[in-house]
Amino acid sequence: MAKTVIVGAVAAGMSAATRLRRLDEHAHIVVLEAGEHVSFANCGLPYYVGGVISERSALLLQTPASLHERFNLDVRVNSRVTAIDTFAKTVAVHGPDGEYLESFDNLVLTPGARPVVPDIPGAERALTLRDVGDADRLADAVAGSRTAVVIGAGFVGLEVAENVARRGLAVTVVELAPQVLGALDAEMAVRIQDALEANGVRVLTGARAQSIDASGVHVTTSDADELFVDADVVVAAIGVRPDSQLAANAGLALSPQGAILTDEDGRTSAPSVYAAGDAAAKRDALTGNSRNIPLANLANRHGRRIADAIAGLPTKGRPSTGTAIVSVFGKVAAMAGHSERVLRAAGREVRVIHTHPMDHAGYFPGAQQMAIKLIVDPATNRILGAQAVGGAGVDKRIDVIATAMAGGITASELADLELAYSPEFGSAKDPVNMLGYVAENLSDGLTPAIQWHDLAGLNAAAIIDVRSPAEHARGAVDGAVNIPLDELRVRHDELPTSGTIVVHCQVGQRGHTATRLLRQRGYDAVNLDGGWLTWRDGVRTLTPVGAA
Repeated sequence: MAKTVIVGAVAAGMSAATRLRRLDEHAHIVVLEAGEHVSFANCGLPYYVGGVISERSALLLQTPASLHERFNLDVRVNSRVTAIDTFAKTVAVHGPDGEYLESFDNLVLTPGARPVVPDIPGAERALTLRDVGDADRLADAVAGSRTAVVIGAGFVGLEVAENVARRGLAVTVVELAPQVLGALDAEMAVRIQDALEANGVRVLTGARAQSIDASGVHVTTSDADELFVDADVVVAAIGVRPDSQLAANAGLALSPQGAILTDEDGRTSAPSVYAAGDAAAKRDALTGNSRNIPLANLANRHGRRIADAIAGLPTKGRPSTGTAIVSVFGKVAAMAGHSERVLRAAGREVRVIHTHPMDHAGYFPGAQQMAIKLIVDPATNRILGAQAVGGAGVDKRIDVIATAMAGGITASELADLELAYSPEFGSAKDPVNMLGYVAENLSDGLTPAIQWHDLAGLNAAAIIDVRSPAEHARGAVDGAVNIPLDELRVRHDELPTSGTIVVHCQVGQRGHTATRLLRQRGYDAVNLDGGWLTWRDGVRTLTPVGAA
């Protein structure tokens, strides 16, 4: 009877353990968990702190006793593995009753990741949020407090900021990068910052936390200004690092990012030793290189695949697109693949599409506008990345695009996807289809487009706003002259006959029609991609596109 020892009892570890039991009723399965809790809902921790999840017990999905009763698993909490001997096939364990050795035939490493704490004076005061104990400490600290500083504006940082604000605290977010949510491009992320600020959260981007003292955080801004921010509570949410030291000490190969390297079946460089979850490197779907992607869905999937491999089933690992989503005060941001910024910094040529569709038919009550960005390889039409920010329907569109990426569907082929339609749920031309139509027009050369960040460097002969006079009066691209679309056929002779004419509307759709009209009348016209809305959001940012 083969014995499998699993280190770590949350997403990847418990997926491996329960899947292996379903495949092999006779396997001897031991799970060693350093902490007090197993199989807890770590993605729900910020929402427990904020009171959205009111019962702490809701976070605790299983216990060692329940796992033993249902799956006959030997689950041991407060049992930290301190060393691995891959030749003797043993692990050293520090448990409640002291030190001992545990033998294995197969070893699965799923220790997760450790929060990054800034290396600054007073950092010991900063709380982190990685397990149930952390959530208890943060919830206790928030109770009765008035002010909080969250260091870091990534996924977890923003979830913590929102939920601490829900508890009535005045919250300041301090982010070293020039924008929140670095996984997004700047013109998309600014909408999330808007949502934070509209709900009373102060956001300091391009700011470095220099030190923490008993009453707050000393911050230096990008302009070298020194600020002091009051903080009864300080949370470090800079990010996480793979908890791979145990593997490194055992001689296992690590990625350049410090994660445990594995093959597609989760096998490490040591025989009979596997790894999954946040401690393990993922294979990037675009580059094929190793990448740290700490997501729960990947942890569960890879834990399951390891169980299949141990049980002798054929497995087929898939690379990851890093599909992710977050909601901040009802504003949803989702993404798949790489950002334009990352791709350009790597020297990759890209074609970019921005749209601003409604989540369902505009005439049906409750329609909400979203912003979508599609990043495409101009040579192959391959989808390299996608981002969306809005409310309802953002998740659906990114999930469809992520599925298209996994299936090798090109950007233009999105036009022909047959998606569920009713006025309550979508449009006859779904936002995903519309991306395909735009991609098709660009690929065929029908409607050349220019990006918001290229406009300033273009010596355009004219910039024409084809919206109504009322729309133009509410805000337009700098230097634009207003000629409404419905008047363009009779007024086009007002335009210069040489040089590039940039056409813009609100979101790009009327601009497309105007560009087609002008080009067929001999003008060198280009459409401003995403229209005035994308330009407006873009020029508000300070992130140089292409910066590493």
